[in-house]
Amino acid sequence: MLLHRVLLASIAILVVVCSPCWAQQTKDKPSHKRQYQILDADSGKPIAARIYVVNAEGNHYFAETASAVGSAFPYAEEWVNMPESIEQHTTVSPHPFFIVAPAGEYKIEIERGKEYIPLQETISICNELNEQQEIHTFRLRRWSEVAKRGWYSGETHVHRRIAELPNVMQAEELNVTFPVTYWTIRSDRTPDREPSPLRAQGPSPFGPREERGYEPIEVSPQYVIFPRNTEYEIFGIGDRQHVLGAVFILNHQTPFQQTAPPIRPIAQLAKQQGALLDLDKHNWPWSLMLIPIAQIDLFELSNNSVWRTNFGFKQAGMPLPPWAEIEQESPGVLTEWGWLQFGFEMYYALLNCGFHLSPTAGTASGVHPVPLGYSRVYVHTGDNFNATAWLDGLKTGRSFVTTGPMLLAEVEGKLAGAGLERSTANNTPFHWKCEIESLTPITKIEWVVNGIVQHQIAPPQVQTNSGAFRFEGEGTIEVPKSGWAIVRTWTKMRDGRKQFAHSAPWYFTVDQKPVHPPKVQLDYLIGQIEAVTERQQGILSPEAIAEFVEAREYYRGLRSAEDEQ
Repeated sequence: MLLHRVLLASIAILVVVCSPCWAQQTKDKPSHKRQYQILDADSGKPIAARIYVVNAEGNHYFAETASAVGSAFPYAEEWVNMPESIEQHTTVSPHPFFIVAPAGEYKIEIERGKEYIPLQETISICNELNEQQEIHTFRLRRWSEVAKRGWYSGETHVHRRIAELPNVMQAEELNVTFPVTYWTIRSDRTPDREPSPLRAQGPSPFGPREERGYEPIEVSPQYVIFPRNTEYEIFGIGDRQHVLGAVFILNHQTPFQQTAPPIRPIAQLAKQQGALLDLDKHNWPWSLMLIPIAQIDLFELSNNSVWRTNFGFKQAGMPLPPWAEIEQESPGVLTEWGWLQFGFEMYYALLNCGFHLSPTAGTASGVHPVPLGYSRVYVHTGDNFNATAWLDGLKTGRSFVTTGPMLLAEVEGKLAGAGLERSTANNTPFHWKCEIESLTPITKIEWVVNGIVQHQIAPPQVQTNSGAFRFEGEGTIEVPKSGWAIVRTWTKMRDGRKQFAHSAPWYFTVDQKPVHPPKVQLDYLIGQIEAVTERQQGILSPEAIAEFVEAREYYRGLRSAEDEQ
């Protein structure tokens, strides 16, 4: 595959007006010219990173590059007004930078992806320029480096522009991105590159999204952008407000000229081009239809409602699964962990229906108040990073999703995504090995088989030399009938929030029989698809309604198949 190399040094320095706060600073230009730089603590080499600068009153300030070949991108996107959920930072390239702020004391926080220990310091800014000042350095120390073992990270819901990504990907140590190039929010409009009208802060300062073709863009040997991706996010049927939801088509070869719904013709063309289909969120009205009709490949176990800042979207959007205890603030009002639990249980129910859905993660950074890659998927490619191998691993499920911990596991010596076969006559337990590291204490580890927790571990709090918490263990799971297994873990942060890691499934076939969902799960899924199908009557075209009806009959057919067993 031809890779077009993009040298970071050739990226033009771009100052983006992202908010009134940034605009005021740029206008006043009270600046402290002392330069700063971020270094890797072990190698001493400069690294890119994300920085937060906040004064005692809680006001945020930004940085500018001090290098002719450097870049600094301020971020303050707030498409939906949520005063309690603020994300304002700057990603800086591995070059010196200075902070644009009045004289005074500030707290600076520096982070780089998931595998460096965050740093906090208090700095004093004065406006007296001293040409002899040395560059002040901040040193970030690693607690993990799973790339040395062949694991590389990415995310699949990206609204950052291609011009930003060489800077931001390296600041977040995020190896692979799929920026949305084409987007539509109406059923009567094909996806285009125009700035979204949904942005509450006004039209994007970047202008139209950039068309860079189909071939991957190599930022550096371990960083790749897949530049042609489309989002169908239907909020209107013609002029009528009517929400269906979103689906992503990743890495397609040609732009789509079709409107949606119906979705099947688009999905078929996408599959012919080798593209992947990503569900986005499990609670969209059309999600249960999309899975069988569009043959969805990817399920976002952590999606654009999971942020570094405070959880904002708390409504479930549909009845919660009756078989699971979902954490809620009040009936129908979810906590962040409850939202994640809701997604896990929907994922398990769909796996129990026989769908092979590989997990992924996406943030919608560029729209929501969240850093790029805050939720991410790690994919195993082997000894060296390879874009084609990464895509293949994403599709087949050689992966785990995380908001913090690192999770490396095998069953019978095989990575997740593998299929294993047994007969009831010789169905001995399956042997697993697992390694977990986390910057915060590991609360629990669970092996889940066909949606049921089979093995639970409360590990001792063993720390590595870097200060990370580590678990390494092995054991067995029993799989008496066809199905799947995953391993998941979570940790508790100082503020009480949880971070998690979750493997892709291993798939098991016993006596060459298919997997079947429990009655309570199937009844729930059928009830939801029946209700949503009824709500489309008189709104969608006959062709679009036919897709909902076909999906409804698909789920009903699973009940008939179970009755025949």
